[in-house]
Amino acid sequence: MSNLPDCPKCGSEYTFEDGTLLVCPECAHEWDPAAETANEEDNKVIKDANGNVLNDGDTISVIKDLKVKGTSSVIKIGTKAKNIRLVDGDHDIECKLEGFGAMKLKSEFVKKI
Repeated sequence: MSNLPDCPKCGSEYTFEDGTLLVCPECAHEWDPAAETANEEDNKVIKDANGNVLNDGDTISVIKDLKVKGTSSVIKIGTKAKNIRLVDGDHDIECKLEGFGAMKLKSEFVKKI
């Protein structure tokens, strides 16, 4: 029993290895599994709380009061951030908030304007 993935073209479970490539005997499709995983990482889409796709340079608004770790400050609902930058990690948005400076936010607590 092998743990090879199914063919991405036809869905066949009878794939086999041929050197560094995987081959499907049913549709003759060949692919490189290493390149496939790299493409999946490149296609990571970050969405806001409403399901809108976020891009670098967008303007966002905070949808709930957020406590700032290490201080007694709170970021209020409706606080806007312009020209955001998307990054990898748990907090996937970097931006500058007026009165707070540079911040990292989670996309689930913002909406696109």
